[in-house]
Amino acid sequence: MSKAIIHTEHAPAAVGTYSQAIRVGNTVYLSGQIGLEPYSGVLLDGFDAQAHRVFQNLRAVCQAAGGDLSDIVKLGVFVVDLANFARLNEIMGEYFQAPFPARAAVQAAALPKGALVEADAVMVLA
Repeated sequence: MSKAIIHTEHAPAAVGTYSQAIRVGNTVYLSGQIGLEPYSGVLLDGFDAQAHRVFQNLRAVCQAAGGDLSDIVKLGVFVVDLANFARLNEIMGEYFQAPFPARAAVQAAALPKGALVEADAVMVLA
């Protein structure tokens, strides 16, 4: 089975040796997104702004692959402070509706570029 690289200018360019997403068949594997503004590359200030940008960036990559956030079946979320867990759930609720994707949320000691939150995902297209 072949792999297709997914890329959009509406999400931050990769900051390392990875692709924004890879599609294999009907499955799209989305790399982690942090709260970088896609056009300037600036990390937004504060947890709320970064969390919103994370989901906006994921949405842009989903759309570039022919889907949307509603097609995500698995979401991994990493935060540097689990004290933000309740706020994460509130913000996530603005981007996802039931049935929600399966999710893991873990505290990480540090994230790239000093980010406060990061998320990656697996999306399945019909």
